[in-house]
Amino acid sequence: MPSPYLALFAAPGSKGFSAAGFLGRMPLSMMGIGVVTMVSQLTGRYGLAGALSATMALAAAVAGPQVSRLVDQHGQRRVLRPATLIALVSAAGLLFAAHYRWPDWTLYVFSAGIGCVPSIGAMIRARWAALYGGTPQLHTAYSFESVIDEVCFIFGPIISIGLSTAWFPEAGPLLAACFLAVGVFWLTAQRATEPAPHPRAKHGDGGSALRSAGLQVLVATFVATGAIFGAVDVVTVAFADEQGHKGAASIVLALYAAGSCAAGLVFGLLRFKGAPEPRWLLGICAMAVSMIPLLLVGNLPFLAVALFLAGLAIAPTMITTMSLIEQHVPRAQLTEGMTWISTGLAVGVALGSSAAGWVIDAAGARAGYGVPAVSGAVAVVVGFLGYRRLKGPAPGRGGTVEQHSERQERHVA
Repeated sequence: MPSPYLALFAAPGSKGFSAAGFLGRMPLSMMGIGVVTMVSQLTGRYGLAGALSATMALAAAVAGPQVSRLVDQHGQRRVLRPATLIALVSAAGLLFAAHYRWPDWTLYVFSAGIGCVPSIGAMIRARWAALYGGTPQLHTAYSFESVIDEVCFIFGPIISIGLSTAWFPEAGPLLAACFLAVGVFWLTAQRATEPAPHPRAKHGDGGSALRSAGLQVLVATFVATGAIFGAVDVVTVAFADEQGHKGAASIVLALYAAGSCAAGLVFGLLRFKGAPEPRWLLGICAMAVSMIPLLLVGNLPFLAVALFLAGLAIAPTMITTMSLIEQHVPRAQLTEGMTWISTGLAVGVALGSSAAGWVIDAAGARAGYGVPAVSGAVAVVVGFLGYRRLKGPAPGRGGTVEQHSERQERHVA
């Protein structure tokens, strides 16, 4: 590992919370696809399986920011453990309900309960921010976390699907729940690196971080970006099926994540002197342009190359987004602000996958790649329209570092 990444772990406790965060994030890529595989194997009802997966995603989109808001106010340990217990009990209920063929409404109730799962990625990034806030090392830390995200999405679905198909249907979601339990309880046991809570009484009225105009622009843009991800996943599976190699879809999608992983590693080694806003807008434009070649795909090898290249724009854009959140959200609401980005992505994934499925049914898989292309164009339009809000000052950000000096540090990072 290059020395800038190794230097991150010189801080006491950083190795422990990073390892716990890796385990705690694996369910993000395992649970949804695991439930789809489980339910489709047990019942043969793909429609029900997809609906349950969408229910989990939308429930997480609603509950996630609220959980993170409580974390900002009361601390990670006091909030994450109860929230995780709710998610684990719901996951256990879903496995029993599916195995014993309970009524469908029980499946939906338990799937909604799983939505209480906390955003572990936001919790880990908040710990890095507490360690390296206002320094160039924070850029490297955010880059490392984006790489970890992509590693989870490369291996998580493969593990989940493989276990559910080779062992027993409930194996994938069961392992995802075990990862969540171990990761969260290990993380919250590490009190030394836990960010200090910001009780509402000490920091204004405790309103939502989404009141920030800059965060509104970022979330709206990432709804469109999430639609890219959701559509690409669905269309790629359909395209591989049309080509007679449905099993190859997982490999092709893994290359998509691998491109992002490689770009994130390199991006973390770079040091930028300019403002992050132009880099963010350039990243959004690159993601949109990278969807155009997908409209021309004729075979799986070409698609694999195109998706790998498209993935190169993902991690740098996400890393820059996290830096912008720090500038537009008060310190006391940093975890909630980061979670709102995940919420925007989750909503976008649900919209993109639904729209792509409709287009595939109507016009075929190749036409389905028009959905991520249109979604990318929407993201660019939103980014340009909201660009002035991102460049403007973020009033009332709070913190102990004077605003002008801190912004200069961000530009260096």
